[in-house]
Order: sequence, then C-alpha cells, then structure tokens
Amino acid sequence: MGIKVKWSWTSALVGAASATVATAIITAKPRTPTFDVISISITSLKLNFPVVDAELMLTVHVTNPNIAPIHYSSTEMSIFYAGSLLGSARVDAGSQAPRSCRLLQLPARLSGLELSHHAAQFITDVGRREMVLDAAVDIEGAARVMWWEHKFVVHVDSRVVVDPVFLDVIDQENKAEMEVFVA
Repeated sequence: MGIKVKWSWTSALVGAASATVATAIITAKPRTPTFDVISISITSLKLNFPVVDAELMLTVHVTNPNIAPIHYSSTEMSIFYAGSLLGSARVDAGSQAPRSCRLLQLPARLSGLELSHHAAQFITDVGRREMVLDAAVDIEGAARVMWWEHKFVVHVDSRVVVDPVFLDVIDQENKAEMEVFVA
C-alpha cells in the first residue's frame, strides 16, 4: 500500500502558472527589428550659393518581431556619400506595437557643399544611374514585459543604392544589431 497524497488545486495552479511564466521568459528572447528603405523623395531644394542643399523624405519600413511593445527616443541618422558625411535624417521618438510593422517618414537634409567635394564621382554616378549612400543610426529604447522594463540599443548600418536622377531605391543591405540591458 502506498502513501496517500492529498490533492491541492492551489498547488496545481501555482505550478502551471510558474511553468507558463518560465516558458514565456525562455522563449521570449528579444529579436532585432528590421529596417528597409522603401522610397526617397525630394521635398525642397534650397539655394545656398554657390550650391543647392536638398531636403528629402525617407520612407522606412520598420518591423518589430518581438512579443512586447517598444518605445524609443529621438535620434539622428547620419548619411554618408563616398565616405564623407553628406547629411542627416531625424528619427522622432515613438513606439511600436508587438509583432507589427509600420512606415516611418524621416525628414533628411543633404549638404550640396559636401556633395560638390565629390563632384567627379557624383557625375560618374549620375551617368551610371547608380549612387551608393551609407547610413548609420543608434536607436535607444525600452521594451516592457509584464513589470520588467528592458532597455536596448539597436545599431543599424545601411547601404542603399539609388538612382540619382529619379531617386528610386535600386538595392539595399541593412545590418542591425541589438544590445539588451537587463537591470
């Protein structure tokens, strides 16, 4: 004959809840969001004698693959041409729902003076109808899972090939790395 064990629903529910929370924490590993430049359009040209500065609107598709919403602070994206800083784009503070995607409109300003330092290469690129732009940005934010807030930094490096005549995006390569700070 065996020992009789008294069954307890409270113990069973606590055990099931603990197992569910442990499984959720283990499988809810943070994943890096994705960024893709969809389009580039000129919003204005400003005469800054003897060159012209350009203001652009970058449309970027952002995907949050995580199970938690994210909130991020404002920052500046640096835009490079031929290894030189050509301009920047403003990323406003915001948030994004879990497992969602959205389009961000990023206003950018490009320096005609800096572009004029690379005039020979720019003319060659216009002739080939391919211009390579590099961009880099660090986005800081936080994701809240239950009562824990996890701070993170996402570093994104992009290489975008555009048609300098029509500003069509021809090709792109985006690399994003995320660092999560557990406090």
